[in-house]
Amino acid sequence: MKIESLLLGIFWFALGHILVFFQLNGQFKWDWFKNNEFIVSLSGIVISLFYLWGTKYTVQGFDGLLWPTRFVGFAIGISTYAIGVSYFFKEGITTKTFVSLLVCLLLILIQVFWKN
Repeated sequence: MKIESLLLGIFWFALGHILVFFQLNGQFKWDWFKNNEFIVSLSGIVISLFYLWGTKYTVQGFDGLLWPTRFVGFAIGISTYAIGVSYFFKEGITTKTFVSLLVCLLLILIQVFWKN
């Protein structure tokens, strides 16, 4: 495992997921997003690059394996969403959501530390 590549991949995935959160949910919080759908959708080009780089570096970090990358990307995405919804929309983190976030963390830990 290459930790530097893995961390770089996690960074790009996190940045992509944060931006997608705003891209998709900004329309419910700010009028600018609601009134500029076309401009907001164009940000998807840049966001796609972040996902490409996240995948590239995470796969390198896992020595060419694809499955761990998918789980890491999923866990970062669900965690980002839960934090964003809780902070920006005041939909608190319920016990069910908290347990789900723990499962996400467990997914990442399994992929990082469980050796084949």
